[in-house]
Amino acid sequence: MNQKIRNFLTSNEMIVVYIIAGLAILIGSVNHAFNSISTVVNLARTMLVTLIFAMCEMLVIVSGGIDVSFPAIASLAMIATGNIMLKNGLDNVPLAFLMGAVIGGALGTLNAVLIAVVKMPPLIATLGVSSMTSGATLAIFGAKILTVLPAKLDELYKVSLFTYTNPEGITYSLTVLMLIPIGICLLMWFLLKYTMFGRGIYATGGDIRAARIAGFNVTAIQFFVYIVSGILSGIAGITYMILMRAADPSVLMGSEMMVIAAVVMGGTRITGGHGTGTRHDFRCHSYFID
Repeated sequence: MNQKIRNFLTSNEMIVVYIIAGLAILIGSVNHAFNSISTVVNLARTMLVTLIFAMCEMLVIVSGGIDVSFPAIASLAMIATGNIMLKNGLDNVPLAFLMGAVIGGALGTLNAVLIAVVKMPPLIATLGVSSMTSGATLAIFGAKILTVLPAKLDELYKVSLFTYTNPEGITYSLTVLMLIPIGICLLMWFLLKYTMFGRGIYATGGDIRAARIAGFNVTAIQFFVYIVSGILSGIAGITYMILMRAADPSVLMGSEMMVIAAVVMGGTRITGGHGTGTRHDFRCHSYFID
């Protein structure tokens, strides 16, 4: 029992907690305004989309792969969905997320085909899809920022889980969109911990040949993780669009390395076969707490 406690207290996840606590104490001692509920609300809003990205990247890395195309997929999903809905007079929140998920799933399928069928290295395949997607986004929709959204998407921005007003009268609202990454975390945790398919994802990441010998359909698993990664990226793009009340085709580009570093800091081995879906909020906080 003592050894288990010792291992837990020295795990990657707890080291991240120590770093967060140390930063919070240091910053709070310099700026007392930091020690407030408003800081928690602001941090939650800031890390919301990054946490969704971390979930999809964690799933891919656990399976033994890597995906650097998620920012480009998210960018295309939000700018394409926004433009299509405005031009066709569509105004429906579930439809917006469905369109983002379909666009993301299609590009995730392309990643899966290149990796599982063509046998390209995951980094090269997803980097190529990222470049292609980014170029297509700018070629089709241009670099113009979309600042007008359908009315119901704009209304969703104003829906909050709770609202806090500080002594100065400034109001801080925790958006209802926070439920999206929380739900994804719970689903990912259940998939990896309690399903045989989750065991197959771990096995594929640990040793792909041994996974095949054990009877796991490695090709199906690879298709699953990259398609899910694409779907989650599309959902992240729509979430960002609603949160910012705008769609920028390039604002999310360049976040790949930060997300991958956050995933690895949280205990997911870059070599695959190890990682969980319940501690990613800590590693995301460590990037935004300052």
